[in-house]
Amino acid sequence: MNEQAKDFDKKPVEDLTKDEARAELAELYRRVGEADIKYHQEDEPEIPDDEYDRLKSRAKAIEDKFPELKSPNSRTDKVGAPPAQGFEKSTHLQPMLSLDNAFDEEDVREFDGRIRRFLGLTGSDDIHYTAEPKIDGLSISLTYRDGQLVKASTRGDGTTGEVVTENVLTIEGLPLSIPDAPELLELRGEVYMLHSDFAELNEVQKKAEKKLYANPRNAAAGSLRQIDSNVTRTRRLHFFAHGLGAVSGSFEKTNYRAMQRLVEAGFKISDQIARCSSVDQLLAHYRLIEQGRAELGFDIDGVVYKIDDVELQERLGTSSNAPRWAIAHKFPAETAWTWLDGIDIQIGRTGALSPVARLKPVTVGGVVVSNATLHNEDYIAGRSADGEPIRKSDLRVGDWVKVYRAGDVIPKIADVDLQKRSSDSVPYEFPNCCPICGSEAVRPEGDAVRRCTGDLTCRAQAIERIKHFVSRTALNIEGLGNQTIEQFAEEGLLKDAADIFLLEEKLGSGENRLAERDRWGELSAKNLFTEIRAKRSVTLGRLIFALGIRHVGAGVSDRLARHFGSWDKFTRVVNEARAMSGEAWDDLVSLEGVGKVIAESLVAAFDKFESIEFLERLGGHLEIKDFVETTQAGSAFSGKIVVFTGTLQNMTRAEAKSRAEQLGARISGSVSKNTDLVVAGDSAGSKAKKAADLGVEVIDEERWQQLLADKDSDRISESLSDDQPDESQDLPLLEG
Repeated sequence: MNEQAKDFDKKPVEDLTKDEARAELAELYRRVGEADIKYHQEDEPEIPDDEYDRLKSRAKAIEDKFPELKSPNSRTDKVGAPPAQGFEKSTHLQPMLSLDNAFDEEDVREFDGRIRRFLGLTGSDDIHYTAEPKIDGLSISLTYRDGQLVKASTRGDGTTGEVVTENVLTIEGLPLSIPDAPELLELRGEVYMLHSDFAELNEVQKKAEKKLYANPRNAAAGSLRQIDSNVTRTRRLHFFAHGLGAVSGSFEKTNYRAMQRLVEAGFKISDQIARCSSVDQLLAHYRLIEQGRAELGFDIDGVVYKIDDVELQERLGTSSNAPRWAIAHKFPAETAWTWLDGIDIQIGRTGALSPVARLKPVTVGGVVVSNATLHNEDYIAGRSADGEPIRKSDLRVGDWVKVYRAGDVIPKIADVDLQKRSSDSVPYEFPNCCPICGSEAVRPEGDAVRRCTGDLTCRAQAIERIKHFVSRTALNIEGLGNQTIEQFAEEGLLKDAADIFLLEEKLGSGENRLAERDRWGELSAKNLFTEIRAKRSVTLGRLIFALGIRHVGAGVSDRLARHFGSWDKFTRVVNEARAMSGEAWDDLVSLEGVGKVIAESLVAAFDKFESIEFLERLGGHLEIKDFVETTQAGSAFSGKIVVFTGTLQNMTRAEAKSRAEQLGARISGSVSKNTDLVVAGDSAGSKAKKAADLGVEVIDEERWQQLLADKDSDRISESLSDDQPDESQDLPLLEG
């Protein structure tokens, strides 16, 4: 594991508990966010693409396993980075989403399987895909009105980008008009640079004693984001069209035909795009593209698969950051052999004992790796949690091991060379006590993880909880880095998160002034105290997540905040649910994505004396803002608790819930007096009857689909009225 990938819970995603997943996601979000700023805003990435992909893939894999952890604040929900200063800003009519990644054949087959399950299709039902190279360039959105180009903007953060119309117009051969186009059309594509042009540009930079670009992608991005378009004009940039954003009316019924129509309009698309009717055909085309990768003359980092049928794309829709109908099959990362010099144990926030391999440094995929995850004691022993072998031998200190980074964030050990194993090597003995506090470390039956029982008396757990509390997806208190937290904890200034809000009182003046410490000063100390004061005002969802309650991740926190609305109601219901029966308990358990395990965890967290005392002190420092619904406020479902029951004929239950949540609904698994609406399909059964007994409104599938259709019909007309071009800024750029 390198410096960019330390401090995670070291387990396979399938073995993570929700609490461990929550802890790891916070750090993953932070690192992805920092990488986004460097890559998208500053055009100076600090980590290789495959490392970034692994970071984001790991986060996405955790969110897929624990969907209740999914949150609008998720770093996988953030596409790119906020626009840099110096450019006019533009809001995309349809968000520019990223793509989920596949790293092997199994991932691709699972992608096809997810689509079939979501749409209710069998393995014999035909699905057609397109497959094309994934260009490693800068994503651009071109807006055409009445067939004329009026604006070009970068991806930015996926919602708002930078207007770079003048610079895009310097790209030779880019069509300024599309014949017979709809009134509104957003065209998406990639600006890139050829290897030969990249080499020539860097030679010019070198002679001028200017900074060299690291790769063609950075060069293309830096060239397109020049304030002076005359500089851009001197760079040889190219553009490939690869998809559409918002469209008023219809364009084409299939993605493949839409791309051919763009070719007819003069756009360049990849000449390696293919229409495939099976996963086997997709994989065959992937191998064909991979084999010819070196001959292209420009960079690609994988192959993109898309559902060809536009109507099916619309039915599948999107998650918060990626379309469900597309995926990027990335090219494999590298492997390397090195020595296993030692095994250390780290303690996570939930007490998990996580083994880490200390390796003789080796370069893997362009990154120097000195550590690797060993997940848990079963992994070291060479078996999975269910006892199945995962390699031919256990791992021992002194072994010659094969390290890889494909499909995951943290480097892993794939194999061991027994021929190089020393004759006096001994099996690794996993500790049964916490190496930090000495408390017993227990492994409950059926659990893959051994945990320290010291709880808050364990200094390591307490520190990790404070780190989580200030992390970006929690209270996001900048200036309180890991080293600072550890130092303050060592000095007794931080015993728990509530102490954060006493730091200014303790360090703002007197003999122990923070401003007079090494590596601090008046400005940095002032900034920290200002940041802490600003974070006294916190939203309900962020606070629940920041508490670090086991199994309660960001997604669950948002659901709880949306459902209960206020801190007082949330804490009252949790306290009333301690009997694990009654109305409050039923309210918790029935909430979609919560269930019995999470409800028990909430109750247990609030039932401890130290937790009660901590929450009282913490609450005294904070202004906790009630939840405010922001999604689809005009929808018939907005803010309503909705239950689906019975068999739906026109879509799967997963698709139905997804569409309802997009309209601002809160999905519940059971009917209570708090339920606002029940959508009843065929054979609705007891839930429909209970709704009728309670006087809850019940609608059938036909009425529900009519509500969906009414909302969809408003979407494009709203886009047309809300984002008319600014005649004084956009259109004159195209004259002459």
